[in-house]
Amino acid sequence: MVKFLRTLSFPAFALCALAAFNAQAQLAQAPDFASKAHDPDGMAVRTLACTTCHGAQGKSTSSGYFPRLAGKPAGYLYNQLLNFRDGRRAYPTMSYLLENLTDEYLREIAEHFAVLEVPYPAPLPASESASVLEHGRKLVFEGDAARSLPACVQCHGKAMTGVAPFVPGLLGLPRDYLNGQLGAWQSGKRHAQQPDCMAAIARQMQPEDVSAVSAWLAAQPVPDGGKPVAAHAQALPMRCGGVEVAK
Repeated sequence: MVKFLRTLSFPAFALCALAAFNAQAQLAQAPDFASKAHDPDGMAVRTLACTTCHGAQGKSTSSGYFPRLAGKPAGYLYNQLLNFRDGRRAYPTMSYLLENLTDEYLREIAEHFAVLEVPYPAPLPASESASVLEHGRKLVFEGDAARSLPACVQCHGKAMTGVAPFVPGLLGLPRDYLNGQLGAWQSGKRHAQQPDCMAAIARQMQPEDVSAVSAWLAAQPVPDGGKPVAAHAQALPMRCGGVEVAK
């Protein structure tokens, strides 16, 4: 463990140290944490490092950047863990924490968070103008055919709560996080398995599109507990790596 910590940059070292400290503090307060969490296999304990940033039970925090994990489709969470471990997504602390974990263990982590049902907080009121929000709403529901820009609902579901098991919901996420991820796809800092459909979509968006979509999404309440629907209502507008389409 000491050798592992010595390889970290200072920010990554600090966050790993904080994760370990917080995990120990939680365990000290509740030695039978696993049984209290109805978690006989101990996964709630083993994922305490995750909840340092992503909030208790993966429900997110008020920091405005770290996303919610609870209730996200298991296939989506698994793909993102693979992306961090294998270098397609770049965030040093995530990469260090995952670099030695097996595919099967990452799948267990994904499945643990996917089944958690944790209430969503009410969204913060939007500070943008009505015209900006309407621009965001139109892109979410209609897209822009002239720019080959599909509507968000074509992939993420009509209610924007995601589609099991591979496509995440876009509601209940902080605006800063949404802006950051769309910007990362535009700049080539975030990647997914090929074909990387989100990178192609994000590169078709202008800065005002990103701002409007993020503002509108972040201001919406989450319906039906945010549960993803079971299947897409129609074919996806393009192929996406890591998304298996039922035949």
